[in-house]
Amino acid sequence: MYKLDIGWPKAPEYFTGQTFCVAVDSLHGLVYVGQRGDNVPKVLVFSEEGYFLHSWNDTVEMPHGIFVWNTATGSSVWLTDVGTGKYGHTVKQYSPLGKLLQVLGTPGNAGSSLIPLQFDQPADIFVEETGEIYVVDGDGGMNNRLLKLSDDYKELWLTGTNGSGIGQFKIPHSVTVDAFGRVWVADRGNKRIQVFDKVTGEWLGSWNGCFSEDGPYSVRFTADYKYLIVAQLNINRLAILAAPPVGSIGDCAIVHSVQLADETKPHLVDVDMRSGAVYVAEIGAQQVQKYVPLS
Repeated sequence: MYKLDIGWPKAPEYFTGQTFCVAVDSLHGLVYVGQRGDNVPKVLVFSEEGYFLHSWNDTVEMPHGIFVWNTATGSSVWLTDVGTGKYGHTVKQYSPLGKLLQVLGTPGNAGSSLIPLQFDQPADIFVEETGEIYVVDGDGGMNNRLLKLSDDYKELWLTGTNGSGIGQFKIPHSVTVDAFGRVWVADRGNKRIQVFDKVTGEWLGSWNGCFSEDGPYSVRFTADYKYLIVAQLNINRLAILAAPPVGSIGDCAIVHSVQLADETKPHLVDVDMRSGAVYVAEIGAQQVQKYVPLS
């Protein structure tokens, strides 16, 4: 279903740290990459053709998840920061050029409070066109929860505690929303994907049968919402699963997989909703790779 675009990016030497996350702005043809390391720019910006454009570093410690939010008035970049310094434990909004616009959470302080809002290693974020926000918190900290916020950053609902029961999480690592009102969470430590109603937060089902070898690290849909792309870091694989239409979640079915080289360690992915290209942030290979759909 996919082939590697070996010409992307044009200049891989700009990857100077560990590449943890990637987000596509399909409206403007841009790709944002979050990387970690000492004295490296934390966010790199490429064109979809693979040309390096610019980078920024301000107020970013340890990026984990990244998301581009487009509206009628402009675009912005949301990033989750799991750093332990003065900027960490936050979810932040930046302009495309890296100007800090908004901080959610209490910088430098891990916690579980909702007033004031606190996170502990928030892992990933998804923002709808309406501005409503979904955050999975966190990447191994004290919190194991899925939080929905309004466009003015008030809690709409919250679900999840630490555990392996229905609606519980062990490292909720990635979150996305489909076209049918459902929120999908990569429940990494429990080796499953769980699904919730986006309006109420009600649990709708889970996929337990496809991840016995390694838990899911990412959840992102293809542009037609027919398939879900899941990275499995420890077995260096991208699994492509058939997405159920409206109604029952049913059981998971892997329809295709892309086997990556040993020690590639795919962490998070994003999909260009216009071209269908899949970008994979690989913390082992310290690069982002682009896979294009076979026509």
